[in-house]
Amino acid sequence: MQEHFGKTMNLARIKLMAFLLPALCVVQTVSLHKLACALPTSVEKDSNLRRLQRFFANYALDLDIIARMIFCLLPVKDSLVLSMDRTNWKFGDFNINILRLGITYKGIAFSLIFKLLPKRGNSNWEERKEIMERFVRLSGTDCIDCLVADREFIGKEWIGWLNTMRIRYYIRMRQNFRVIKPSTGERLHAWWLFNDLRVGQEKFHYKLFLHKGEYVYLAGSRIKTPMEFRSFRSSYASIEPRARFRRIKNTGRLRRPSRP
Repeated sequence: MQEHFGKTMNLARIKLMAFLLPALCVVQTVSLHKLACALPTSVEKDSNLRRLQRFFANYALDLDIIARMIFCLLPVKDSLVLSMDRTNWKFGDFNINILRLGITYKGIAFSLIFKLLPKRGNSNWEERKEIMERFVRLSGTDCIDCLVADREFIGKEWIGWLNTMRIRYYIRMRQNFRVIKPSTGERLHAWWLFNDLRVGQEKFHYKLFLHKGEYVYLAGSRIKTPMEFRSFRSSYASIEPRARFRRIKNTGRLRRPSRP
């Protein structure tokens, strides 16, 4: 830990952090009273409690350093699948609304960067852009395979920014959204393009469609009765009106997939 915090934190605080992290895993709560009991030190519980209180009251952690440390601890450093999500709950009358960006590994998303939103409800594209830019500043874009997100994370400006940055993405789309055939100007529901699929079948459309002014590719599969859709751009985007999201592995960065 001294490698990561040595320039911004004194040795006493680094030791406290080293004690605190295992204690969090043991008690699985952020209660300072319980953490004070779990710290592996030779002093009394009350001394541990006062030490923790002083640490959190007087020291502001550099969250970028925390993100770098978590990234260094991960067993993978390239072809990363980033996951964007948001959680919102209330503590009394106070809204706690957190937008987070994590790295998925073996089905688990490790949160790397987060932002507290000063409101309730959905994030806007600038807030999403901000945490993505923080990740790019810390780790670059070469390590990113793709970004996955739920149907909340849509919008012309957001998709346009991802396309400009050439970040591949898979994003769900709501059932009532429409796409346009550029060749004819015809507007249609995206799920109509996959209405002929049987359960377990998948289809990829090799022609571009317009969605809110952005060119995307569409792919879909039928799972039981609902339909699942994904749309793709020079990076990939996913739209899925009616079913759980399931990602199709693509063929490479910024390339149109080759025909089977």
